Amino acid sequence: MQWVQQVDKWQRKHHPMVYDIGRAVLGLFIFYKGVTFISDTSGLAQILENSQFQFVALGLAHYVAFAHLVGGPLIAMGLITRVAIGFQLPILFGAVFFFNQDQGFFSVNPQFGISLVTLLALIVYFIGGPGYYSVDHKFRKVEKQEKRQRRKRLEALH
Repeated sequence: MQWVQQVDKWQRKHHPMVYDIGRAVLGLFIFYKGVTFISDTSGLAQILENSQFQFVALGLAHYVAFAHLVGGPLIAMGLITRVAIGFQLPILFGAVFFFNQDQGFFSVNPQFGISLVTLLALIVYFIGGPGYYSVDHKFRKVEKQEKRQRRKRLEALH
């Protein structure tokens, strides 16, 4: 855990804008994948037909759609970023290790490569946090200012 705190400290000191742009692009990409997932009704029907447990497959399809459509914009804005990424990680682990195994990294339809790169990016942002240009950072900044003001008021009373 101390290593994660050191990464956060370095990031707060240097404010790399590329990091935040990458987070926003990742969030928008995940949102896009959610939209394409729910718009491909034939693919959803095929998943349900091929499943032995149709009710579970239907629940997973709803989970994937909801996680992508809600989590993508949250990641893009940097709002509760680690929680939103936490909901994405099981989906991408499943995509990389179970669903896209037979496709190669450089195949005609590179879903495995896209899933792997997205999974690695999610892990980076899960460890590194939301970044400087994020809603989480602004909330943290306001919270620190309020604590300082409360402390000053308490000191003035004593």
